[in-house]
Amino acid sequence: MSSVSSSTLASTSSPFPPLYASTIQKQRKSSQLTQISQNVTSSSTVVAALEAARDNKAPVILQFSQGGAAYFAGKGVSNTDQAASIAGSIAAAHYVRSLAPTYGIPVVLHTDHCAKKLLPWLDGMLDADEAYFKEKGEPLFSSHMIDLSEEPVEWNIETTAKYLKRAAPMKQWLEMEIGITGGEEDGVNNEDVDNNSLYTQPEDILNIYNTLSPISPYFSIAAGFGNVHGVYKPGNVKLHPELLGKHQAHVKEALKSDNDKPVFFVFHGGSGSSKKEYLDAIGFGVVKVNVDTDMQFAYCSGIRDYMINKREYVNTTVGNPDGEDKPNKKYFDPRVWVREGEKTMSKRVAEALQDFNTANQL
Repeated sequence: MSSVSSSTLASTSSPFPPLYASTIQKQRKSSQLTQISQNVTSSSTVVAALEAARDNKAPVILQFSQGGAAYFAGKGVSNTDQAASIAGSIAAAHYVRSLAPTYGIPVVLHTDHCAKKLLPWLDGMLDADEAYFKEKGEPLFSSHMIDLSEEPVEWNIETTAKYLKRAAPMKQWLEMEIGITGGEEDGVNNEDVDNNSLYTQPEDILNIYNTLSPISPYFSIAAGFGNVHGVYKPGNVKLHPELLGKHQAHVKEALKSDNDKPVFFVFHGGSGSSKKEYLDAIGFGVVKVNVDTDMQFAYCSGIRDYMINKREYVNTTVGNPDGEDKPNKKYFDPRVWVREGEKTMSKRVAEALQDFNTANQL
C-alpha cells in the first residue's frame, strides 16, 4: 500500500477540490504548511471566513458541526431524528456553493464530529451527497468527519470502514478520530475522560491505515496527543505532538515505505495552543488544523465592543447624546453590529492563515 499522491488528489475538475490537495502539493516543498478548517454556523460567519481567505489569497475549509447545522436551519425547527441538522447542513452546503465563486477562492465543504448517536445526521448528508453526485458527478460535501473515538477501537475502525466504502465511489474524503480529544464540542462531550485516553497508540494508527487504505486513499486521522476542545488556562493542557512523529515512523516501518509521512493527520482541540505547538504538529504530518473557539470569541468581541461603545445609541429608537430627537436606526440595524463581528472574526481567521503559512497559496 502506498500513500496517495498529490497528482491523484488534484485530478478533479470540481471547483471544490478534494480535501488537502493544495496542502499535499505544497508540503513537497515545506514541512510547515497546513490548511485551517473554520467552523461556521451562519451566513455571517461564512462570509467572515471567505472574506479573510480571499484577502489572504488562501483556500479555506468551512465545516459545520451537528449543532451548527441545526442552528443554520433555525432553532425553532425540531431536531428529532436529526432533521434540523440534516436540513441545515444541506442548506448551508448549497449556500456556500452558490456564494463561493464570488470570492474566487477554492473552498472545501466539511462536516465536523459525528458521534455514534449522531450517525443518522451523517446518513442523511450522504444521501444528499449521492443524489448530488448522480446529477453533478461530485458529492455535495467535499468531506465528512466520523468520530467514534468513545467506542471500542475495533468497532470504531469497522464502522468507519463501512462509511468510507460508501464515500469511496464519490472520491469523497472521510476524517476519523482515534484516541479521545478532551473537552466538549457540539454533540460530543469528553470532559471527564481519563488522561490516558487522550493519547493514541501507534498500533491503532497502523490498524486504521491497513484497514482503510484498500478501500480508498481519501481518509485522514484525528489522533489524540493530549488535545482538548474549548477554552483552558495555558499550561493546563500537555500536548505531545512528537507522538505523531512516532506514529508516522511506525507506519513507515511496517509498510517498508520511503515516505516519511504516510499518514494524513488532523489537529483537533487546538484553540489556545502556542504557535510552536501547532508548527511542531504540522511538521509531523498534520494537514488540517481545526479552529473554532478562538474564532467564536473573535466574532463575539466585535459585537460586544460595538454594543458597549454605542450603548447610548442602541437603548432607544430615538434619542441619543447627539440630541433627544435623533433617530438611532443606523446604530441598531443588525447589518451594522453584525458586521462588526464579521470584521473581528475575519481578522482572526487572517491571523491563522498567516500563522500556518496558508496565506498566499493562490
